[in-house]
Amino acid sequence: QVQLVESGGGLVQAGGSLRLSCAASGLTFSNYNMAWFRQAPGKEREFVASITWNSGTDYADSVKGRFTISRDNAKNTVFLQINSLTPEDTAIYYCAGRLRFTSASHYWGQGTQVTVSS
Repeated sequence: QVQLVESGGGLVQAGGSLRLSCAASGLTFSNYNMAWFRQAPGKEREFVASITWNSGTDYADSVKGRFTISRDNAKNTVFLQINSLTPEDTAIYYCAGRLRFTSASHYWGQGTQVTVSS
C-alpha cells in the first residue's frame, strides 16, 4: 500500500533552518504531484508548497522566499528546505501526494513536528 513517511522535524531557534524529507513507497513516485501542508495548534491545516510530477513548484505567500520544495525521483523522496524560521512556523508538517492528471484524494503522511523557539 502507499506510504508517505516524513522526517527531519525538530526544535530549532528562530532564524534557524530545517530540511524535511518525505519518503514514498507503494506508488510510482514520478507520476505523483507532491505537496507539503502544515497544521498549527488550534488552526486548520494549510497549504505550504507543492511540486508537480515534472517539477513545477508553487508556494503559499507566507513562505515564499524562505521555503524550497524539491524532489528526487530516484529516491522516491520529496524535500522541504525551510529557512529563516519564525515561531509562527511552529506546526506539524504533513506530506501529501496525488496521482497526476486526476482529482483523486491525496495520500497523507503521519506528519513531523517543527517547533521554533523565540
